Amino acid sequence: MWRVVVGNNWKTSGRGAVRGSTGLGSWWVPTSCAATPRSAFHSSAPTQAQMFDKILVANRGEIACRVMRTARKMGIQSVAVYSEADAQAKHVLEADEAVCVGPPLSKQSYLNIPNIMEAIKKTGAQAVHPGYGFLSENQEFAKALEAAGVVFIGPTSHAISAMGDKIESKKLATKAKVNVIPGFLGEVHNDEEVLKIARDIGYPVMIKASAGGGGKGMRIAWNDEEAVAGFKLSKAEALSSFGDDRMLIEKFIDDPRHVEIQIIADAHGNTYYLPERECSIQRRNQKVIEEAPSPLLSEATRNAMGKQAVALAQAVKYQSAGTVEFLTDQKQNFYFLEMNTRLQVEHPITEYITGLDLVELMIRVAAGEKLEMNQSKLAVPKGWAIESRVYAEDPYRNFLPSIGRLKRYGEPSPGKNDRVRVDSGVEEGDNIGVYYDPLISKLATYGDTRAEAIARMSRALDTYVIRGLNHNIPFLRSVMENARFKSGNLSTKFIAEEYPDGFHGHPLNEKDMKELVASAAAMQVIRSGLASTISDQLQVQSESPNFLVVSVNGQEHPVLITTEDDSSDSSVTHTIYRNPDDLTDTTVIKHRWTPDNLVFRAKVDDNEVVLQYVKSSPLGISVLFYGTQFDVKILSPEQAHLSAHLPQRKVDAMDAALRSPMPGLVLAVAVKKGDKVAKGQELCTVEAMKMQNVLRAERDGVVANVAVTPGSSVQVDEVLIDFEAPADPPATTTTTTTKP
Repeated sequence: MWRVVVGNNWKTSGRGAVRGSTGLGSWWVPTSCAATPRSAFHSSAPTQAQMFDKILVANRGEIACRVMRTARKMGIQSVAVYSEADAQAKHVLEADEAVCVGPPLSKQSYLNIPNIMEAIKKTGAQAVHPGYGFLSENQEFAKALEAAGVVFIGPTSHAISAMGDKIESKKLATKAKVNVIPGFLGEVHNDEEVLKIARDIGYPVMIKASAGGGGKGMRIAWNDEEAVAGFKLSKAEALSSFGDDRMLIEKFIDDPRHVEIQIIADAHGNTYYLPERECSIQRRNQKVIEEAPSPLLSEATRNAMGKQAVALAQAVKYQSAGTVEFLTDQKQNFYFLEMNTRLQVEHPITEYITGLDLVELMIRVAAGEKLEMNQSKLAVPKGWAIESRVYAEDPYRNFLPSIGRLKRYGEPSPGKNDRVRVDSGVEEGDNIGVYYDPLISKLATYGDTRAEAIARMSRALDTYVIRGLNHNIPFLRSVMENARFKSGNLSTKFIAEEYPDGFHGHPLNEKDMKELVASAAAMQVIRSGLASTISDQLQVQSESPNFLVVSVNGQEHPVLITTEDDSSDSSVTHTIYRNPDDLTDTTVIKHRWTPDNLVFRAKVDDNEVVLQYVKSSPLGISVLFYGTQFDVKILSPEQAHLSAHLPQRKVDAMDAALRSPMPGLVLAVAVKKGDKVAKGQELCTVEAMKMQNVLRAERDGVVANVAVTPGSSVQVDEVLIDFEAPADPPATTTTTTTKP
């Protein structure tokens, strides 16, 4: 059953030679601060600070690749573990050795402690880095490593236990004089206790798993009904995700901001805090966009928050990297939320503004080295960084998870001074399946100012090529354009307030429309293979060959376009007359685009414009602009006239059935044959990619047949429930997604 795969058996020329993997270099921070200064460490004694020769990375995807890159830089061999579904995954191919630890399901592989312990034994790894998620905060795993004499690159099992239990951690925080949220310091067992405690605290309340984290097993309740329902769902998610369904209740701070402090501590009593990160852009308690530092905090608040984070870490004799999370109101009052005893997903933005490699710090601390750093200098952020989490999900369908093959995949360029960073665990041709988190990558950008970091993020998103499945780049790009986001006026309610009716793509203003029309027309000319005129293209189609009608969102824009080559710089300049009757109303567009490049860059009246070519049709092209796909018709005047008289295609009425919006596993069915259902009523729950999707009726109706049972595996568009066929069957559903 066990199969050890040695690196050179997978690779053509040793480590890092497969699938275009990159060397470390200064890939993760500006070149001026490319690595953790060696002066930050002091080896107290050779026997206490013996560096490892080989570490095992007990994770997958981008974080496994991230850890391996630092190990490579430090001259340490790395061992990957993988499930049968991940046999050809990027993290497997980048490691020196790889061991299969079980079938695709996480519980049978990445959460299988006995199998991972056997992998450690077989490969002789001296230490284990857990990344984040999976076993990173599992005290039983840490204890097993301690018992086997293997170093856990993280805190002690005692610290994991103390901070991993939200009830106990809150008690410890109170004792350490850390600000805490009012709530019930104990375990909640049943509905009656939930209602009594919630009423005593006062609504709204937060119901969450004691052993949870990362937005899993959490619900906000504004009344008794939501409290009981939230308790049931959170308890089930907690048991599924953590094997621990203990719940607690605390006051929900309305309109809060989520701010966290990164700490790093060694085994010699030294604990330091780094500048804060703000993670307020969240969707259902899951972080989407993070930045460092926070646009809210003053220096005084930063230092006060940092000192409390250090006090809490010292209370449990913490060592390694960790994060203390706080809720902060708009007046900078802050309250302890939880401590994550691991490396955070969003650690790259802290590395950007400090110049530190947090993975390297973790490894050196685990090897016994002593930290010697200047706290006053560490607390001062250097520049600004933003991170966007790129997920395989459909923002137009309430962020439903998406699966498929990455038919085309191209990451943004690092740019000058490596101010764009992509942490990914995939490459072109890889499949995004149903077994694991739908995270494709983490995209981070750096700037001297917040505005510069935002602008760089916008351009990076514009040039990020992903084809073959749905992803959330259109939404991320929209946030970068949001005036409230740009102002720094954030809260955890940002998405709900700014997108109350869901996400519908980028709305075009007059300037956008001008740039899109000009760019699409220019791309069409180049695609036609013409250098200076479109006459040859249209000579058989129109008596007015230099005229085009560009149609976007049903709006027609007649234009006259000319083309001129510039051999000195291989550029092409188009002059677009937007009003053929007024030759002074022009737009000038200059570019070097060729049809073999999916990314189109141009200057439109001296404004930089970036689009992506998606596909063509006989009547035009489809492009991505501000992340949103626009299907642009480009017609001759004669074609435009004729198309106006063509009958419109009728959209077939939806059949009277509830269909699965994604492949997955049916967890629960809430109705039976003959039941009358009302708009908004829960129908069933489907789990996919670690997400539970509650499907609800959008109309009233009557259940004719239930085609599935709990435990059924379903494919996308498979019928789950049939309804009797009234005029308006409740076949269309809304979906509430939570990550278990």
